[in-house]
Amino acid sequence: MRTRFTEVFGVEHPIVQGGMMWVGRAELVAAVANSGALGFITALTQPTPEDLVKEIARCRDLTDKPFGVNLTILPSITPPPYAEYRQAIVESGIKVVETAGSNPVDHLPHFKDAGVKVIHKCTSVRHAIKAERVGVDAVSIDGFECAGHPGEDDVPGLVLIPAATAQVRIPVIASGGIADARGLVAALALGAEGVNMGTRFMCTQESPVADEVKRQIVANSELDTKLIFRTLRNTARVASNAVSSEVVDIESRGGATFEDIRELVAGARGRKVFEDGDLDAGIWTAGQCQGLIDDVPTVGELVSRMVAEAESIIAGRLAGIAGATR
Repeated sequence: MRTRFTEVFGVEHPIVQGGMMWVGRAELVAAVANSGALGFITALTQPTPEDLVKEIARCRDLTDKPFGVNLTILPSITPPPYAEYRQAIVESGIKVVETAGSNPVDHLPHFKDAGVKVIHKCTSVRHAIKAERVGVDAVSIDGFECAGHPGEDDVPGLVLIPAATAQVRIPVIASGGIADARGLVAALALGAEGVNMGTRFMCTQESPVADEVKRQIVANSELDTKLIFRTLRNTARVASNAVSSEVVDIESRGGATFEDIRELVAGARGRKVFEDGDLDAGIWTAGQCQGLIDDVPTVGELVSRMVAEAESIIAGRLAGIAGATR
């Protein structure tokens, strides 16, 4: 399945494992790379830029295929040393970076000078247009179904993807709500050049999260997520649990500030969920596509199955429908 994305980024399949906090580690990313897809180590999961260099080296010990690094840029009272993480990425010889959060314009000259291609995650058409204008090589467009931050427009992928592909010339990667071959085929039909999956890759054997989390994703339906931070205009989709329900309840009372929920949503608590398997220790991200997930395969099995089934859908059912209309 050759697309502009596979050609530009030098991978076999038009499938991406995007950066995920506490999840995008070497063992998962290497498995994705070995499957022929493109995986991203999450830079800020590593405590320091020096730790990121070690994680990149660890990934290279596990694969000789291309992989990238995610650098999420968020406003913070005490921001991470982004320039140092960026330099660690460049000096490690990484050639693909996924940026997310704030505008990556300040980082682009440094990446471009080093021959690094940049995919920027967006949640709206206007952000995709701006990302293209500042010089990124591709955009990953997140529909409302996605885990993490879907933006504030509440536009689902079925509308957002074709709206974006109609407006930008660079490759568009569809993200949010995709977990199988049907989503891949649909995304290609909507004009995307590939798909990005987070929740689906989190629920694989090589994923470094606790087995209890994977079993819960399999058990959950598409209804088992919560939207938090809505009143703060920083919406995030997370799994339904005792903590996310409490956050929604606090916000529903009106007048809530971040200080009212800070302790509940601390990142260290979410990390405890993934590492210890305590599902109510904190909030943890999951997309609506968990309702489409019913197993925990290896990454290789997942990717090969998706590609084979996508080809079957295109050559079989869709070709049959097209033939029937002649």
